[in-house]
Amino acid sequence: MESVPRKKEGFNMARYTGPKNRIARREGIDLGLKTVGSRAHASLLRRLNVPPGMHGPKGRRRKVSGFGEQLREKQKVKRIYGVLERQFRKYVVHAKKWKGNTGDMLLQFLERRIDNTVYRMELAPTRASARQLVSHGHVMADGKKITIPSLLVDAGCVITLKSKGMEIPAVKKLLQEDKPSVPEWIERKGPAGRVVRLPQRSDIQEDIHEQLIVEYYSR
Repeated sequence: MESVPRKKEGFNMARYTGPKNRIARREGIDLGLKTVGSRAHASLLRRLNVPPGMHGPKGRRRKVSGFGEQLREKQKVKRIYGVLERQFRKYVVHAKKWKGNTGDMLLQFLERRIDNTVYRMELAPTRASARQLVSHGHVMADGKKITIPSLLVDAGCVITLKSKGMEIPAVKKLLQEDKPSVPEWIERKGPAGRVVRLPQRSDIQEDIHEQLIVEYYSR
């Protein structure tokens, strides 16, 4: 396992703590910030096309410039994965150093974050809750307790939940499902899973236009 280089103080300490439905409505899509099936998620879906702000339903989305499209795509992906600007920029810089498509590498780094991996394994209802599981020491990787959500997993990494984490109601409910819907790069059995291979672009189902992000940081 590896982690994108970062300063000691890290970037996980500062998080957006305002209304999550508001930022989803700002982007106009479901960012996966609310538990699917919950009342909050249902409320979001009903108002997803209504921009936030005092004008409510009367508010109109202005015509967006090319730069605006790049900015919005960058903001959208940051919010989907719960990453702050400084760390997100580091992922972009890191992706540019690798051979191959920069956008694909950027998304691979984001997918390989251990908090996202726990979410993809369906051991947490949202990425935020997966991040909390990791931060609170409920997740182990290859037998070692992990508390850094940005840690990148490698192929062959075995991820397990500690017994205390399995007692969390939202986690316990997910563990009761017979056939979890996990991507092909992961296999899961009960509270444990393994990274079969590194994620590929085709594994990501979210509506993401990574080339716009690359163009934004290439200005």
